[in-house]
Amino acid sequence: MVGMKSKVVAILETRTGAHLAELISRRGGLPLLAPALEEVPDIEPAAVRSLVERWHKTPFKICIFQTGVGTRALFSAADAAGVTVEMQDLLSKSLVVVRGPKPVGELNARKIRIDIKAGPPFTTETVLAALERVDVEGADVLVQRYGETNQSLIAALTARGASVQEIATYRWTLPEDTQPLVRLLDALKRGSVDAVIFTSAVQIHNLHLIAEKIGSAATLAENLNRSLVASIGPVCSRALRRYGVSPSLEANPPKLGPLIAALEAAFSSR
Repeated sequence: MVGMKSKVVAILETRTGAHLAELISRRGGLPLLAPALEEVPDIEPAAVRSLVERWHKTPFKICIFQTGVGTRALFSAADAAGVTVEMQDLLSKSLVVVRGPKPVGELNARKIRIDIKAGPPFTTETVLAALERVDVEGADVLVQRYGETNQSLIAALTARGASVQEIATYRWTLPEDTQPLVRLLDALKRGSVDAVIFTSAVQIHNLHLIAEKIGSAATLAENLNRSLVASIGPVCSRALRRYGVSPSLEANPPKLGPLIAALEAAFSSR
């Protein structure tokens, strides 16, 4: 059982890509970095100031934080607008809900009380399950948006009688340099990639977008399915399946450590 030794493992992660590469290298694997996503802060101080003004007039009963990077961006904009103390005070009077461990860390750093934590695997479904016994009829709900609008969360809360407002904090875009993705697509075509790690649903979307640009979209799913496809969790797995890609494994819980352990076990069992 050689595990990951000498296996080429593609990494599409950006922020923790170097950390993932180190974990793979330690196990004898050969990391292939091809960042597929860039997170760009997309909130102006003036927008936070307007939000706080509206908040004073019509308080939010519930505030939902979905991501660490978005929570950090929101507070950074609040700092720049000079309304951080006001926002902390307003949050102290709201029910604060978090989707996963990353926003927990950011809120703890700002000394914000957390009332409800969604359980693993930290999806929209587990957020809604955590709010199942909370009366949201007529409630104003603030949702920290991640890279795109969470339509299913908004629809479910609205159906229960809530009024939902999203605040955009960052947006997803392609990296400035997309050549690593082009090289990955070529390597997949040649069958020289043993595994591909997906840590975000948008990564497969962006990889497909680049494949379309270079004319290889029609064979992308087939090429990926020849490799071990490692998914961080159910949201990511659903996105992969929409593109015809079958995840070989899914981390449980949805964290990097279990993901790498599952990948190593999958290699060893082959």
